[in-house]
This record gives sequence, C-alpha cells and structure tokens, in this order.
Amino acid sequence: MDRFSISSGLMTASLGQHISELRTQIGKTSTEATTGRYEDLTLHLSGRIGKAMLGQKALADISTDREVLNLRATRLSLIQTSLGTVQESSSGIAANMLSAIGGEHDTEVGIAARDAKAALSASLSSLNARYGDRFLFAGDATSTLPFSDQSALLADIELIADSATDSADFTTQLDDYFTSPTGGWLQNIYQGSTIASDPESVTADNDAIKSLIRDLAVLAISGPDGPLASLDGYKTLVQETSLSLSSSETQITNLRADLGVYEERNAIEQQTLDTEETLLTASFNDLTARDQYEAATELQSLQTTLEASYLITARLSQLSLLNYLG
Repeated sequence: MDRFSISSGLMTASLGQHISELRTQIGKTSTEATTGRYEDLTLHLSGRIGKAMLGQKALADISTDREVLNLRATRLSLIQTSLGTVQESSSGIAANMLSAIGGEHDTEVGIAARDAKAALSASLSSLNARYGDRFLFAGDATSTLPFSDQSALLADIELIADSATDSADFTTQLDDYFTSPTGGWLQNIYQGSTIASDPESVTADNDAIKSLIRDLAVLAISGPDGPLASLDGYKTLVQETSLSLSSSETQITNLRADLGVYEERNAIEQQTLDTEETLLTASFNDLTARDQYEAATELQSLQTTLEASYLITARLSQLSLLNYLG
C-alpha cells in the first residue's frame, strides 16, 4: 500500500468524524432556529444556569397555579349559574300568591301553587349541578347526589299538613323538620354533607337555600284543594310564607354577592400571575433566547459545509479506487 492510500484513508476518516460533528451541530442549530432558545443551556449559560433554572421553575409553578385558579373560576361560575336559576325559577311567585290569596281567588291561588311546584323542581335540579365528578352543592360529600326529586319532599310536607291541628302547629312541625338533625330534611331529602371544608363552596343545606326550598314546598301544597286549605289560619300562613319567600330570594342574592367576592379575588390573583409570568418570561428569555435569524443563517452555512464535506469524501473515495486499480 503506497503513501497516497494511507493519506487518503486518514483524510477520509477525519472527514467522516467532521461530518458526524456537523450533523450534530446542524440538529442543534435547527432546533434553536425553530424554538428561538439555546438547546444546551448549561453550555450557553455556564455559571448563570442556576438563575435560569430557578426562573424556569417559577414559570412552571405559575402554570400550575393558573390551572388551579381556572378550575376555581369555573366552579364558582357554575355555582353562580345554578343559584341564578334558583332565583329566576321563584321570581314573581311570592307577589302572585299574595295577590291571589288576598283577593281570595281560588283559581289564581291554584296557579301560583302550581308555579311554586315547578320552581321547586327546577331549583332542586339546579342544585344537583356537578363539575366533573363532583357535585357542587353536596358539601364535602362531593360524590353524592344532593337531591333525588321533589316528590319525597312534597309527600313529607303534605303528611305534616295532614297531621297538624292548625297552621301554628304546622309551622312548629315544619321548623323541626327543617332544623333538627333528626328531622326529615336531613334524614330523607338532603343527601349531601352539612360540612363544607372549602370556604368557597356552598351546600344545599345553606340557610338561604333551605329557606327558599321550604317556602316553595309550602306554597306548592297551598292550592285550594291542598291539605293546607282546611287548616285554621290558612290564609295567614300562605301570606307569611309568600313574604318569607321574598326574603329568601334576597338571601340568595346576598349569598351570590358573597360568592362574587371570591370571584373577584380569584380574578385579581389571575391578573397577578399574568404580570409575574410576563416579567419572568422576559428575564428567562434574556438568559436563554437565541436569535432565530442568526440561527437560521448559521444553519444554512453548516448545511453548505456538510454538502462540501460529502463531496470531498466522495472524491477521495474515487481517487482511492483509481489508485488501487492503477
């Protein structure tokens, strides 16, 4: 083997290594041209890598916090929507019933009672709202459906009316039904938890909600053919319940206002995160950003060099073959 063959072989091997390095460099530069960020941050930043990693960790934390805030915002929005439905369903019933019972118009009283029954059904359905697998008004028992339907509640209230001696006795029994731990409300109707660990959550056992449901249930059986009509003090009972319903609606408004405070606080926290993210991103980019135009220009140069290296390697291979044949 002559000296030319040895020299040619060494050059070919050297070019092969050079080509391998070029391909690695092209891959790295191509990524940088696409992402606009240095691929090897440790090499680029050297002693500043710790600062960059802290910035990256802070950005990741902000992303996690934003997900939590978004979930909270969605949940609060759904709660507000459900309570809004409860309010809209009962709107006007108190005034209509007061007008009807005051004028002793049985037909109008019956219509108002029918409307109260429909509002009760809509309210209970709305309070069964869920977000994912979690029931929003079930307190800590988030996997439990708060209410089945209105039939059990109305049946219980009718039984109380049938057993009551007068409207005062009915009211006393009704108070026990809704307020006692052993009363029918907690034993037969509301299946969720009375405890809500999350301060931003609302249970269907909330006083405002429970008061409105109670008022609607009583008015729903207040028709002229209902079990309440035969009790002494019937007219006064219906009037007082109608006024109570109006008060319950105001309590729901106040409850929604309290939730609005949480919504506003959540929105402020989201804005704060946005500001922090903007500042941290700018700082991180200052440390790690790669000029994409510069990277693209370098990539083009590297590709040209690679093509030339392939061409030289091919020519050396041809010369080696000719030398061998010669």
